[in-house]
Order: sequence, then C-alpha cells, then structure tokens
Amino acid sequence: MVRSGSDDGHVVLRVEPVLPRFQQNLLVHLAPEEKSFPVRFRFWSGPRTESTAPQVDRQMENRASGPELVLVFSGKRKSGKDYITDMIQDRLGPEVCAVLRLSGPLKQQYAQERGLDLNRLLGSGPYKERYRADMIRWGEDRRNRDPGFFCRLATRGAQQPVWVVSDARRQSDLQWFQSEFPRRTRSVRVQCSEETRGQRGWSFTPGVDDAESECGLDRGVEFDWIIRNEADAPSLDQQLQPILRAAQEAAAAAQEVAVLRDDQ
Repeated sequence: MVRSGSDDGHVVLRVEPVLPRFQQNLLVHLAPEEKSFPVRFRFWSGPRTESTAPQVDRQMENRASGPELVLVFSGKRKSGKDYITDMIQDRLGPEVCAVLRLSGPLKQQYAQERGLDLNRLLGSGPYKERYRADMIRWGEDRRNRDPGFFCRLATRGAQQPVWVVSDARRQSDLQWFQSEFPRRTRSVRVQCSEETRGQRGWSFTPGVDDAESECGLDRGVEFDWIIRNEADAPSLDQQLQPILRAAQEAAAAAQEVAVLRDDQ
C-alpha cells in the first residue's frame, strides 16, 4: 500500500493486491495530528512484482490432481514382478501405495466380449494359458486403436500418492504414464535368467514369449532402476531401498500438500 497526495486535496492509497484470490476488506483511518482527511481508494493494476502465492496454489492443485510418484514395473513372465510390487505395497501400506495391474482391465474386457470366466482368467492355471495367445492379439488390437485404453481403466479411482504399475509390457504403456505424469514417473525392470524362470514354471511358448507383450520393453528403454531377482543377487530388501526411499519422500510431499490445502 502506497500513500500519496493528489491535486484535489484527497489522500490517495494505491493498493497492490498480493493475493488476488482473496477479497480484501480495507478499513483505513488517517488521523495525523488528530486531523481528518478525505480518503479515496485507487486500486492499481499496473506493472507489479509477481506474487509467489498463485504459483504455489497452482503447484498444489497440480500435485493434488494425481499421484506424487508412479513406479512402472516391467519384466518377463515369471521374473517376479507381482511378488516384488506386492512387497513394496506391504512396506508402504495400502493407504500410501496402490498396485495397478494393466492386465486386470484387459482380462475383464476380454472376458466380457468372449463370454469367459474372469476369475479363472485372473488365475495362473491352464484356463488362462488356453486363451493367452488370443487375448494378446485382442489386446494389441485395442491398443493400436487407443494406446492409453487399458492404462486409463487401471488408474480409475486410484487416490494413493504412490502408484505401482506391476505389469507394463509395451512402449506405449510406459509412454502413456510418462506423458500423463512426466516428472513423477520412474521405470523399474525386473530381471532374472531363463533358468530361474524355468524353476518357477516358465517354458517358452511361441506366439507368447516372442510377442510384443513380452518383448516390447526389452530394448530402447533406459530404466531408472533394475532389480535382479536371482538367488545370487543382493537381497530384494537391499535392492529396493532407493525405490522405497523415493516412495516415502513422495508420500511425505503429498502429506505436506494436504496440510497446506487444509490450512487455506
């Protein structure tokens, strides 16, 4: 607020609004030397220094509109993706971490269109294997028409600050999250040998293990973290430490934003 005189004898108060979002009720009493002066308000809208408050508000709105961290996991069949992502959720808690499976809405849509048993498709038995190749072809067709179709379905309703996508399989999956959450998405690759995968029940299946659903992220991606899920590798607890630390920091940042919003 700047006080100045004017030619007509009025005292002019020029007010620069610092927080334009709020209405400012101003009551001004001017009584220097116990004399009263006529007062006129003039709100100045000329050049001014940009307030940081609107910027903070925009950042808070953006951060509150989605997750604080998105961990996109990929890896071959029987590499242990589900085991590791469930382990992360156990460490962080379900109120902080949501595990999102892209295959869930895919199988649901496929079962509805084909009249199949969804519960058996979601399992790991021979029923799923019987339809796997056709389901892959069907999924590829849907993705070609709309690359983000299954990603949008999988994220619908997720409110936690940390999202763990357990089963990205294609470049388009990773690219969708990187496009929607460019500064918050990190990629994680789970690796192990074919020998180890074989011990877990894997065997090569033509049309499945050589399809894009298994090979789409084998190359062309610089992963933020690589987890070796092998008996001779460092323990998973040790390998997951930097990922868990990033997730905990993201959860703390989300909590700070929530507190600031509540205070307004």
